[in-house]
Amino acid sequence: MLKKIRKWAAVFLCGAMCICGCSGKDSAQEQEKPVDTETKKEQTKKKEKEYQKKLDMVKPSAYDNVIGLNLEEGTTLSIIGKAEGVPYWDEVKRGAEQAVKDINDNLGYEGKKQVKVTYSAPSTPDNVDEQVNILDEELARYPAALGISIADTKACEVQFDLAAESDIPVVAFDSGSDYQGLMAMVSTDNRTAAREAAQKLAESVGGKGEVMLFIHDSKSESAMSREQAFREEMEANYPEITIAEVYYMDRLSDMQERIAAEMNGVNENDENGDIEPAEAVGIETAGENGEGGEKDEGEALADGEAIAADTISEEDAIDYLFEKHPEIKGIYATNGDAVKQALETLERNEAEARIVGFDADKEELEAIKDGRVEGLVLQNPFGMGYAAVIASARAALSMGNEAVVDTGYVWITRKNLEEEGIQKLLY
Repeated sequence: MLKKIRKWAAVFLCGAMCICGCSGKDSAQEQEKPVDTETKKEQTKKKEKEYQKKLDMVKPSAYDNVIGLNLEEGTTLSIIGKAEGVPYWDEVKRGAEQAVKDINDNLGYEGKKQVKVTYSAPSTPDNVDEQVNILDEELARYPAALGISIADTKACEVQFDLAAESDIPVVAFDSGSDYQGLMAMVSTDNRTAAREAAQKLAESVGGKGEVMLFIHDSKSESAMSREQAFREEMEANYPEITIAEVYYMDRLSDMQERIAAEMNGVNENDENGDIEPAEAVGIETAGENGEGGEKDEGEALADGEAIAADTISEEDAIDYLFEKHPEIKGIYATNGDAVKQALETLERNEAEARIVGFDADKEELEAIKDGRVEGLVLQNPFGMGYAAVIASARAALSMGNEAVVDTGYVWITRKNLEEEGIQKLLY
């Protein structure tokens, strides 16, 4: 009997051990069971910053994050743009502010300990004098570093020398200069983008014909690079395309003088000679008493009267160029304001031409959707503002910088505008 009891006890103990062993094994298997791939993707997606797509375009990748930027508490950085209240520059500002927020979050700084950024810009686009005044004011605050989009390649050199004397490193973004002391250049690859724009415009006009250029200014590095690279591409690969006119949006007075001279005398540059003073529409003339008066369409100028340069409006000037070149088939515009100027000109003159250009604010996007604009270089102003702060922080910490930081661009058309990747980049 005792043997039977021991036998059943052994059986029971063995069974219990098997159950425990199996239970432990099942538990271990349950712990080791991999998380569903889709669940992982969802978790990653939730963690991904809503602006990450814009940062992914920035190269090198050291400028798309705040790792290692151990700035001291209360450090101040200054960022100076080119304009206020312009969608492109508002996006640059958002990028700069986000970078500083990320720096503070990473370092755990709160309140007065936070790293700060002061963002300033002229009230009107490309106002060189106002930008220089802002630069003077910011340098007087002695920031740890300063980033600036240079409106005039030659206007700030004295201030940059002063910054160097005060040990304030300077980073350029969007538009730079050949000043040797700049710590880094953060921008779109303007030359590559301009060459692509030239290729797209050439394709759209069939590889031949006259085109016109609307250049947003004549002084900034970005404008000069975009014009020069466009010209080079056309001259090298599209010999049947002629650049008929170039309109610099900051040189209206020069254009007024030129047009007045042409209309008051012999137009040496007009091979066709088909623009006569009698064809001037609504342009004031200086009469016998020096008083301005308007001429109706088709009314000839009387003897002794002359067109007064300062009475020629911007619309008059551009319309005059279009009258000289009625066969213009394409327009290249170097920023958002230039694109809008081109659109207004075509509408006013009831003319048709293929437009390519830069930037993508609301009005430009509407023009792409309805076919009035062929394509646009969509830049990355958020990434540019972000990377400008990163470069400035690195300069303040003497970490070293890449000479050039490419913030990327995408060519957009009506066909790809609604793609998710493009939509994430719009501002």
